[in-house]
Amino acid sequence: MNRVGRVERTTKETSVLVEIDLDGTGRTDIATGVGFYDHMLDQLGRHGLFDLTVKTDGDLHIDSHHTIEDTALALGAAFKQALGDKVGIYRFGNCTVPLDESLAQVTVDLSGRPYLVHTEPEKMAPMIGEYDTTMTRHILESFVAQAQVALHVHVPYGRNAHHIVECQFKALARALRYASERDPRAAGILPSTKGAL
Repeated sequence: MNRVGRVERTTKETSVLVEIDLDGTGRTDIATGVGFYDHMLDQLGRHGLFDLTVKTDGDLHIDSHHTIEDTALALGAAFKQALGDKVGIYRFGNCTVPLDESLAQVTVDLSGRPYLVHTEPEKMAPMIGEYDTTMTRHILESFVAQAQVALHVHVPYGRNAHHIVECQFKALARALRYASERDPRAAGILPSTKGAL
């Protein structure tokens, strides 16, 4: 069974297409118009081994907020679609990733219940190119809301804003990869005592 999600989201502010294959090789084709965000989504695909296509046309003449937010919403919805019935997956995943002086710790539960805990160093640089660093939390909030996962992201330390954000996306990619992979010992089993996820 192919675990592929495809979501198109169109509003007066943005037009977004996201396609994801959870069992891919890390091939990415990303274009949102926000260079640093493209770089982060590329990390997500490559380190998650997800084949990921993202095409967003947004109202960047205003700012990047709508473009970034709507892309994250569509990504979460596509990820949930690709997971399907979740039978046979590991469900839980975690990863700790260093990037020079920065460290990110990410843990995820593909629980069917959206919840986010997010901490990162205070007094980060406000911008990375045209990317507003306050958007990282909002990306995660939007993704979690649509993917319906519980996500804990903690960056205990770091100095460089680029590194602080990038290590979060790399750790997220690996945690999602581990959680969504099929467990050979649990073929045909839903990883829940409730009988539903």
